This record gives sequence, structure tokens and C-alpha cells, in this order.
Amino acid sequence: MTKRMLAVLGAMLAGVAAMPAEAQDDAAERIGTRAGDVLLRARAITVAPNERSGSILPAFPGEKVLIDNSVMPELDLTYMATDNIGFELIASTTKHHADGRSGTTGSIGRLASTWVLPPTLTVQYHFMPRSTVRPYVGAGINYTIFWNEKASSGLEDAVGRTRVHMSDSVGWAAQAGIDIDLWRKVFLNLDVKYIDIDTTARLDTAAIGTQRVRLNVDPLVFGIGLGLRL
Repeated sequence: MTKRMLAVLGAMLAGVAAMPAEAQDDAAERIGTRAGDVLLRARAITVAPNERSGSILPAFPGEKVLIDNSVMPELDLTYMATDNIGFELIASTTKHHADGRSGTTGSIGRLASTWVLPPTLTVQYHFMPRSTVRPYVGAGINYTIFWNEKASSGLEDAVGRTRVHMSDSVGWAAQAGIDIDLWRKVFLNLDVKYIDIDTTARLDTAAIGTQRVRLNVDPLVFGIGLGLRL
């Protein structure tokens, strides 16, 4: 009887001793990321251009262009190649307007609009992958496509029928962000990116011929949203 009680007691003690390790293993499965994980994020983003505009040439020397901000949804995927290294690809499109800043074009106001598709691939370093709070930084490459460009009615009233074309752009990108676990597979994400975007806008007008303006758009992209570890 005594031997049997000692055996049962020994088994109970062994089970108790094993519980913290099992709890830690379970916690490790529930918290953070690891190699092979795929992270899907849905963000609301604000694209805030830091534009530097050349003159509108040849008809409007000294007159420049202002690009407005845009707020849109964004989706991105991150593949964790290792515990610390991830590859992120973003997919979003935003609409922007170009306005005259002074002189004749300033009096017209809105000159044109365009949609912008800037697929961006970054390589990220995640500092604390097994933590509930995981900051990261990244750098990579961007290819920006301008599409559905249109002249404003105000511009066409001033210079006649106008076709607008904006050249595509290849540039670099940098980012910093943080993921914060909310539930087992769901996390909050805060992210900011700088994207190098340079383009030339060409305006083919009926009254004053072809006008060109060089634009360095170079936006900051601020994002907040939720992520899911797949």
C-alpha cells in the first residue's frame, strides 16, 4: 500500500514538474512569429507626398504643382524566411490630385488627377520575434504605376482638350513598424514607410501644345490596421 501511494505521489509530482514546460511550449505557440509564418495585414493608410515640383514648361516657367494627400485601404503579405527576417509585399492604390500653386495655373486650381499603384517589396528585420510586442525595420524597392490620369474641367476650360500622362517610377523604400499581439493569431500593426517616387507629367493641350513638369513625389505612408498570422 505504501509503495503504491509513493508511486502515485511520484507520478503526480512528475506531472506537476512537467506542467511549466508544457505551458511554456503552449505559450510559445501562441505568441510571436517564427520562420515559415505568413502574416496578412489589412491597414488604413494615409499617403502624404513630400513633393518637389519643377516648373511647368515651356508655357509656365516658375509655376509649380502641389500633390494632395490620400487615404485608402491597403493589404500586404509578409513571409518570415527566418525568425528575424521577413519579406513584405504591399498592394494598394490611391487617388491624388495635382493643383497649381501660383500664377495662371494657381488661378485654375485643380489641374489633373491620377490613380497611383505602388507595389513595394521590403526586406524586414524583426527584433523580438517571440515577444507579444515586435518592432521591425525594413528596406526595399518600389515600382510605381500611374493610371487613369485625367485633366480637370478647369484646365480644359482654360487650354482646351488635354491629355495627361505620368511616367512610371522605380525607387527605393524604407519602413519601420511594430506588431502587437491581441489574440493568439491576431495582432495590431502600426507602420510608416518612405517611398522614393519620381515622375514626369506630360500635358498635351489643344491651345498651348505639350507642357511637362518634373515631380518628386516621395511620400510618407502612415498605416494602422490588423494582422493575421496564417
